[in-house]
Amino acid sequence: MSDERGPRNLGSSSANVPKMDSSFAQADSAHPSLLPVSDVQLARGPLLRATGLTKRYGRVTALAGVDLELDARESLALLGPNGAGKTTLMQLLAGVIQPDSGTIAWVGLGEPASPQVRRELGFAPQALALYPQLTARENLQFFARLHGVPRARLEERVQYGLALADLENRADRRAGTFSGGMQRRLNLACAVVHAPRCLLLDEPTVGVDPHSRNHLLDAVAQLRDSGVALIYSTHLMDEADKLCERVAVIDRGRLLVVGEREALCREHACAGLGELFLQLTGAELRDA
Repeated sequence: MSDERGPRNLGSSSANVPKMDSSFAQADSAHPSLLPVSDVQLARGPLLRATGLTKRYGRVTALAGVDLELDARESLALLGPNGAGKTTLMQLLAGVIQPDSGTIAWVGLGEPASPQVRRELGFAPQALALYPQLTARENLQFFARLHGVPRARLEERVQYGLALADLENRADRRAGTFSGGMQRRLNLACAVVHAPRCLLLDEPTVGVDPHSRNHLLDAVAQLRDSGVALIYSTHLMDEADKLCERVAVIDRGRLLVVGEREALCREHACAGLGELFLQLTGAELRDA
C-alpha cells in the first residue's frame, strides 16, 4: 500500500501546490553549491555547532541540553530508541522548529532558517515530504526551485534526482501511486536535488522493501563518498556501521556519548554497535 502523506499545505490537485515567489524563482546566476556533488572539494573543518539545545512539548522534555558538532565531509549516525529525541533534534537542525533554549550555527552560513542554509542543507524527514498529486519530475522541480536552483541547471538536477531514485521510467507518474520504497527513494532525491553540502536523514529506510533499502543505502554511501556531510538518524545498527564513521547515542532527550564508532566500542568493551547501544540505553522494552 502506498503512503500518500505529503506536505501539510497540499490541496486536492497539483494546481494547489504553492506558487514560487520572487525569492525562490532565482535567475540563472551561479548557485554556490550547484557543482555536481562529485566535483565538490570540501576540506575538513567545522560545519555545525549546536549548543545547549532544549525543546519541551508541554510537560514533556524532548531534548535536554544537547551539544553536537559536525565537520564538513563527516558522517555521523544519530542512534536512539523510539521517542529518544532524534526527530526533534533533526527538525531543530533543519530549522523546521525552534529550540526553547540553546543555539544552532551552521558555520559560515548562519542560523537554520537562513536562505544560505536552505541552499546548502538537505533534509529528508521521516514523514514523507512529497506532493502525492504531483509526478516524480514535478516534485523534483518544485524542491529544486524552492532551494534556489537556477533555471539553467534545473533540468540537469531533475535528471540527477530521477537517476538517484532509479525513477527515470516513472518520472511522469504521480508520486501518490508509488510503492512505499519508491516514495522513500524520491524523498531522498528531493532532499539532494539542489546539491547540498550537508544532508540530514531521519530514518530514511523505514518501512521499505529490501531492494529499495539496499538502493537507498548505496545512494547515501555515494553521496557521503562524494563529500556530502551526513547526520543519519536510525535505530538500525547495520546502517550506522555501513554509512557513518562517528556515532552519537541519544536517549530520553539527552546525548549519552559522541565519538568515533570503533573507539566508543573499545572504550565500553563492546563487540559492536548493537552491544554498545543496549549497554547505554538499557535492554528493557520500551512499550508505550
